Amino acid sequence: MAHPALLEFEKPLLRIQQDIAMLEVEQSQTGRDHSAEIRQQQARLVAKTKRLYSNLTAWETVLVARHAQRPLITDHIRNIVQDFCELHGDRGFGDDRAMVTGFGRIGGHKVMIVGHNKGKDTKERLICNFGCAHPEGYRKALRKMKLAEKFHLPVVCMIDTQGAYPGIGSEERGISQAIAVNMMEMSRLRVPIVCVVIGEGGSGGALGIGVGDRVAVFQNAFYSVISAEGCAAILWKTADQRERAAEALKFTARDLKRMEIIDDILPEPLGGAHRNPMEASRTLEKYLTETLSELSRPRIDTVVKRRYERFRQIASFFNDPSSDADKPLSRKRGGVGQAFARVRRIASTDPVEIPDLSS
Repeated sequence: MAHPALLEFEKPLLRIQQDIAMLEVEQSQTGRDHSAEIRQQQARLVAKTKRLYSNLTAWETVLVARHAQRPLITDHIRNIVQDFCELHGDRGFGDDRAMVTGFGRIGGHKVMIVGHNKGKDTKERLICNFGCAHPEGYRKALRKMKLAEKFHLPVVCMIDTQGAYPGIGSEERGISQAIAVNMMEMSRLRVPIVCVVIGEGGSGGALGIGVGDRVAVFQNAFYSVISAEGCAAILWKTADQRERAAEALKFTARDLKRMEIIDDILPEPLGGAHRNPMEASRTLEKYLTETLSELSRPRIDTVVKRRYERFRQIASFFNDPSSDADKPLSRKRGGVGQAFARVRRIASTDPVEIPDLSS
């Protein structure tokens, strides 16, 4: 059986996989029974994989989230969406292939699906700009969300992007405005919205389809204001400090849950979603089905009000500087100055000068 490409921190698994392969080949060629030894080596492989993935650093999480064989939105659509009907274009400029939209059924629920597409091979990745959408992509997404609202269908957003496309054309056509308008309109869209980060959740590109009633992140995905490389280049003037930046950004699913930025963490198959895409898709299907059923019970006015309040209070974690950083905090309304003061305290051990923006 072919194994997914190993990441650098997974290299200790290679020797065990090679031993298993050699035993299987010898068994098939000579007829000798090595089943007991194979089972023993497979048990070692599982135990070693569990140990590795139970102690991932923030940077190792980034590597898993970016794995070339990690399931994309197109894989999840193929695995769990019935009767998918893709919709194209923004009726203004063109059809951005980095953004996939369309009607479908998930677990009996009729939904509008919106999400980033990175592409499976080099040709498709270039067409999709590696999942970095242009303004027309976000306008396309909003048009389809408005269409879902017209037909009273919930919206499912699958987030997987490094960020919005940063080119000149993108800026000329108003990428920042497109993202801001999407966030505003999604905050008051009168249908349930469920957002799931299936890989990378980068910057405003993720937020452009990330305002929902429930926000979940896969166990080995991340959701961040900036990439680790970008943060390192700004603070330390070199991308070589990306591992240090990744730890400081606190963007893993566990950190985000602790800071009450997300609602749920979706477990992944042992060794990451790329090792068993179908199992990952089934986990996503189960979560979406249960969450959509839950969101269908309250009145839509209540759903919209809770959504708006949720995002208005999202930075409340930073309000209480005396609180233990390892404990979840109750949500309180606070100012931007308090948030920056908290960041300054966290970064006080690093030789990085944090400007005073609280005044």
